[in-house]
Amino acid sequence: MEIPTTADLSVIQLFVALGRLLSFSETDVHTLIAVFTRVGAIVGLMPGFGERAIPARIRLAAAIAFTAIIWPVLTPGLVNEGPPTGGDGAIGATGGGLAPFSLGRLILAEAAVGLMLGVAIRMLLWAMQFAGSIAAQSTSVLQIFGAGATPDPMPAIGNLMTVAAIAIALVGDLHIKAALVMIGSYQVLPLGVFPVAGDLAEWGVARAAAAFGLAFSLAAPFLILGLVYNIALGAISRAMPQLMVVLIGAPAIVAIAILLLMLAAPVMLAQWSGALNETLADPFGLPR
Repeated sequence: MEIPTTADLSVIQLFVALGRLLSFSETDVHTLIAVFTRVGAIVGLMPGFGERAIPARIRLAAAIAFTAIIWPVLTPGLVNEGPPTGGDGAIGATGGGLAPFSLGRLILAEAAVGLMLGVAIRMLLWAMQFAGSIAAQSTSVLQIFGAGATPDPMPAIGNLMTVAAIAIALVGDLHIKAALVMIGSYQVLPLGVFPVAGDLAEWGVARAAAAFGLAFSLAAPFLILGLVYNIALGAISRAMPQLMVVLIGAPAIVAIAILLLMLAAPVMLAQWSGALNETLADPFGLPR
């Protein structure tokens, strides 16, 4: 858990001062701070909104804007009632409503839930980055493009696909879908409720496995191309030992990889967008 910075403490003090100014009760102010904690954790990991290339003030403004949308929507039942006793969700909960909790424990619970949801969404972007790295390595296109959408350098294919995935997510009304996810999360895990550790571990392993599976499925055409290229190169080298097959094969694999990227990119992005929509539709469920 990160130590709150001066900016975070200033935001909390701002909410407290705003509550006093508007004559909010102590419970209302604590609820507002708790909602900001959960929403801020989700926004900080969300594709597009949580990228490090975006200034911290913009990310903070986005978190405050989402908080202003989510907080008025919460009903007293979502704040004061305990977790649901049944349902098909994969995540269980422990704890009661808001009243028995101190502000510190309330913030810890909300941060845990927010990080859980944020990681579930962020894993899809990591899958796209991993798929780009696999594709680049399989086709010998490993030139480093430099820091772009992410702080770490990536191959050109990975950076291109990551930026395209973020653009598609934002164009596809990610902000609206994310707001609905945040509102719906309080029906599964109300304020001040910690997820059950066993259910959380099972959910996390399933989400990570699904992310790796998605990455390999996205990079499958490039893996097949790399396999065919190496088999053909070996056969030609055995048939004509005097021929410098690398001088012919290297430009050929790069050209074919670029052509394959042009043909496969729309399908890859469509598949990734579908996985994103499935995750946003049921972030607490186990992936299929």
